[in-house]
Amino acid sequence: MKPLVVTFLCIIPALAASVKAHTTGPRLNNDKLYKFTYSAEVLIDRPRGVVEDSVGHRISSNVDVNLVWRNPSSDDDQLLRILIKDVKIESVNERPNEKNIFMGTNVLDILGKDLLTSLQRPMYLHWINGKVKSLYLYPDEPSIIKNIKRGLGSLFQIQLNSGSANEEDVSGNCKVTYQARQNQVTKMKTLDTCKITKTGFSSHNKVLGVSTKATSATIYTVEDSFIKTVLAEENHVLSLNTRQDLAAKIVSKQKLVLRNSEAGPKVVAGKQVASIMKKLDPKYAVTSLPAEPVKTDCKSCPSLSDHWKEIRKNFEPDNLSKAEAVRGFLSFIEILRRSNKREMLQILRSESTGVLPQLVDAVTSAQTPASLEAILEYLNFKNASGSMLQERFLYACGFASHPNEIMLRALLDTYKGTIANDEIRDTIVIILGALIRKLCLSGGCKLQAVQEARTLILEGLEKPGNSTDVKVYLLALKNARLPEGVPLLLKYAESGEGPISSTAINALQKYDIAFITDEVRKAMNRIYHQNRKIHEKTVRTAAADVILNSNPSYMEVKNILLSIGELSHEMNKYMLSVIEDVLHFELPASKLIRQVLKDMWVHNFDRFSKTGSSSAYSGYMTRTADISSTYRLDILYSGSGILRRSNMDLFILGRGTELHASQVVIEAQGLESLIAATADEGEEDLESFAGMSAILFDVQLRPVTFFKGYSDLMAKMFSATGEPMNVVKGLVLLIDHSEVIQLQSGLKASAEFQGGISIDISGGMDFSLWYRESKTSVINRGALVVAGNIVVDSLFVKAAMEARFETEAEVKFITTVKFSEYPFLVCMQMDKDPFPSRQYLTKYESLPSGKTYISRKGKSHLLPGAELPLYQENSNMCKKVFSEEFSSSESWF
Repeated sequence: MKPLVVTFLCIIPALAASVKAHTTGPRLNNDKLYKFTYSAEVLIDRPRGVVEDSVGHRISSNVDVNLVWRNPSSDDDQLLRILIKDVKIESVNERPNEKNIFMGTNVLDILGKDLLTSLQRPMYLHWINGKVKSLYLYPDEPSIIKNIKRGLGSLFQIQLNSGSANEEDVSGNCKVTYQARQNQVTKMKTLDTCKITKTGFSSHNKVLGVSTKATSATIYTVEDSFIKTVLAEENHVLSLNTRQDLAAKIVSKQKLVLRNSEAGPKVVAGKQVASIMKKLDPKYAVTSLPAEPVKTDCKSCPSLSDHWKEIRKNFEPDNLSKAEAVRGFLSFIEILRRSNKREMLQILRSESTGVLPQLVDAVTSAQTPASLEAILEYLNFKNASGSMLQERFLYACGFASHPNEIMLRALLDTYKGTIANDEIRDTIVIILGALIRKLCLSGGCKLQAVQEARTLILEGLEKPGNSTDVKVYLLALKNARLPEGVPLLLKYAESGEGPISSTAINALQKYDIAFITDEVRKAMNRIYHQNRKIHEKTVRTAAADVILNSNPSYMEVKNILLSIGELSHEMNKYMLSVIEDVLHFELPASKLIRQVLKDMWVHNFDRFSKTGSSSAYSGYMTRTADISSTYRLDILYSGSGILRRSNMDLFILGRGTELHASQVVIEAQGLESLIAATADEGEEDLESFAGMSAILFDVQLRPVTFFKGYSDLMAKMFSATGEPMNVVKGLVLLIDHSEVIQLQSGLKASAEFQGGISIDISGGMDFSLWYRESKTSVINRGALVVAGNIVVDSLFVKAAMEARFETEAEVKFITTVKFSEYPFLVCMQMDKDPFPSRQYLTKYESLPSGKTYISRKGKSHLLPGAELPLYQENSNMCKKVFSEEFSSSESWF
């Protein structure tokens, strides 16, 4: 019993102390001066870098704190005077004298008289129960100095009991959690909850975005009801989703340590803080704790014209496939975003034809009000001769990383005006769909301009029109993916002519699986099985693709499998390849297909032994811990062996999101008469046609026609040069992320990740009656440059790090068909040339005086080329094709 009593007696004082801690806040003693040492430092490096390799700086000083006033009615209601003095600015790392930019400088040299005077002017805190109610500063102090003082003042935000609350400090209004035990208090701040005025933008697609992880912890030691030490650390890690090794870490640390206390000024008598402050100095005013924006002028940055002269050669057409072109493109956009309309127009109007298309790409990609005004004033849509530049402008709008309502409104106004070229008018409609989707993804679906553009597209499909107009609106809907457009797509899919039906179903393929309802699948089944009308092969196979990729039922899969054997020769082979591709690539429908194949009535030799040249195949191009990229090749022939459709897709998958990086579709029809062959069912009266359609970074582009009609075919066949036709060419701002990170110390870090790509996609179709051979080719070439730039610019000292990755690549997809014998010989080749991979890391510190420290590192290597694997049957066929070509070349006749 005695030990229990002793234990109980020991607990009573602890409980009493605990209750006291819950009901009071930290206090200063009257007539005392508390002397602290304070330091605030920032470091920038790679996430796994060592401290010694980081760049940054430290601001250290002595800090005097004393009580000015205490509320006579409450001991916890206090007014504090905080004075920063004996300021030093130094590097966070020890370096040799020749590499230390702070060597031989003093704080007056670095800050200047005005900034130093402002920094050493006292600030006042109205402190109630450990919470900062008001901060008093001179209103005309420089923003950077006020933010540094806010950072110090925010350390006095404390509560001595455990719990969660919303608290305002230099970071904004944030959710914080306190854990109190004995004489120590730990504060955890959830930085992603902080509400503060933010600037910046990012990509709407996570694959092209940037991931940020941020933590903040502050540990207080309390002694005699007052703060003895404060240790605060904040970490921000930013990484590019497509390349996690392209990442940066920002560390912000603060340290406040009480050295001693001594006799100090007398406490001022009074009842209200406002009257006390008026007596002390009427120039002081209440200032909010959250940091304010700091304007930084780039004094060393070149002018727009000077920078253009430096990089202009990289914009020449022959240099577009090089990384230098993309580097110049990204740096030029950065300068454009700081330039005015007059400067941009001056360059646009003085340039030659060769570089103008690339210049239009850059000005449009800047996405500022000034750049949009400049490009619209420069382009004259009433003049048909400028259609190439107009189209480049429109595509750059479609690829815009963060479009706004102003851009969409500009395209709507252009559409309503006079346009000399009909193809440009069509392109505007298609790009309107892309902007609608991007604005909706960023929460702008209810914007007036978005509503007008939606109405334009939907009304264009609801009213009767010619097939060309209908196809344009269908492509716009494919880009926009409006939920209310699904019934219209079903109508055109079932009742439209072949090209219209195919376009409508292809648009449905882009919709999220949630929109592929039972009604949609029933319509696709009717199309595939031809329950109501005869459809072309391209339409039926597209319908089958929708079914198999939208959670099909057991009977839907079984009916598709049972149809194999009853289809036309090449369609049989194509559908078999589709099923085999679903199984080997483990697509969602693979499990259900395996269940159906257990039925021997479905899975038998007769059904699965069909031969032909058509095929469908998927594979991995790259597969890393960050992302994976897959390709899909589809090729469908007519029964006569002539190409009907060739489809090459490239997808990038990461962060649970898929990006349709590119698609190139070559279609041909009505060519059977050239070889006296019989057309397939439903395709007897098709007009001779060949063309190409492309998707680039999830944006459908306007299709390109190779020829239309027999006379056009003959004319182009005899005038053909054998050179591929360009589908899309230009510079695209692929990754565009910008944000300002408010640090607890009061400093700000700016983070920018940009990725640009030069694109040159061309394709062609050669048809030779003499050699009885056809060849289609799709060539993708270009360069990619991605850079992450982290800068902490406090006006008086600057620290930064840039990490950059770049590569150049070329991928060819060639299909050769020999129809000199039957069955025809078909060979598909997909080649990836050797390509370089280069990485660079640059860190630097600089002072306004011009003293600079720079560290550069880099590595590069050449990755081998390869012929991407397809399937064994194709390899066997290629051997025959090329052995036959070799034999023919050795023959005299």
